[in-house]
Amino acid sequence: MEVCRPLKTDDKLKHRPLNPYRFFRGMICLVVFLSTAFMLLAYLGPGAVLFRYLSIQYSRKATSFFFGLWLSMWPFLFEKINGTKVVFSGDDVPRKERILIIVNHRTEVDWMYLWDLAMRKGCLGYIKYILKSSLMKLPVLGWGFHVLEFISVDRKWETDETILHQMLSTFKNPRDPLWLALFPEGTDFTEEKCEKSKKFAAEVGLPVLTNVLLPKTRGFCLCLETLRGSFDAVYDLTIAYKRQCPFFLDNVFGVDPSEVHIHIQRIPINNIPTSDAEAAAWLTNRFKVKDELLSDFKSQGQFPDQKPEEQLSTLQSLLNFTVIIALTTIFTYLTFSYKLCMVYVSLACLYLAYITRCKIFPMPLEFLPFVKGKKDD
Repeated sequence: MEVCRPLKTDDKLKHRPLNPYRFFRGMICLVVFLSTAFMLLAYLGPGAVLFRYLSIQYSRKATSFFFGLWLSMWPFLFEKINGTKVVFSGDDVPRKERILIIVNHRTEVDWMYLWDLAMRKGCLGYIKYILKSSLMKLPVLGWGFHVLEFISVDRKWETDETILHQMLSTFKNPRDPLWLALFPEGTDFTEEKCEKSKKFAAEVGLPVLTNVLLPKTRGFCLCLETLRGSFDAVYDLTIAYKRQCPFFLDNVFGVDPSEVHIHIQRIPINNIPTSDAEAAAWLTNRFKVKDELLSDFKSQGQFPDQKPEEQLSTLQSLLNFTVIIALTTIFTYLTFSYKLCMVYVSLACLYLAYITRCKIFPMPLEFLPFVKGKKDD
């Protein structure tokens, strides 16, 4: 996951031109997304985090519900407002499994399109990402990543291994729905990075890939080692875009992409090797398959075995949007009408900034009589 890059308004390859209407609409959407995120985090974020002292399981359920409503506005923007077509292919997958997702990283917004699939499977609020730590420094959004328990890493295994193991260990409870998304390439794809990846692969005798980077395997193996007993399957997702890869602002202003293609292969967890060496080889082979899929996509314009997924409900999306706007309106009114609420919002922001910076995730207080014995909650 990368920080967004500037929109090139003179780029003739864009699917739609950036006209004044799209620019104005995009600015409104951006203001709505940021303002609603801020108010929800300020009023609900501290409570969601502090509730972990009583029960992690119920804290996650509450967080999933309220912030899942906010996340649902993004697929609504992509598919209903921007008119982006999301095409699914490959395996049919059941609803509400506990899964590990491995995805290729074409551009900075790949991770956002996983929400389109998660929303259709009833797991939008339960998707967690492993992302680089610099993104946690983003104002407001970084707080949201922390409340949603995204796992930040420095991309230095000496420090990341301990952090990953600690965080992953909190997700062992099989009663907690979980979609754990991992981008094994570690960064988004560019031709320059691809050449370096090819050179390294040739030197060490690994497959030379042209459409993806050679995956980093240690994080994947640690995820399996820690959570194998609670996972149902691994979803191998391959993402491709018609015409060109979009950036964040392309999505905001609705100029790209025209189509997003997501190929899904479901692998039962028992079919994945248990040893680290074999699991690493398995992951490398999966990226070889991805490379071939993307080569075929370039020539054919689609992935094989396209599947008709259910369309997003416009009515449900509008209902979710209405709830978020109503809550934001109430919270905004309280903030600017009562000094006590203004003080609360200020303290909430300080608290969220502090726990995000220090990576604080409260654990249940076991000395409380109604919490004792619920360590796994």
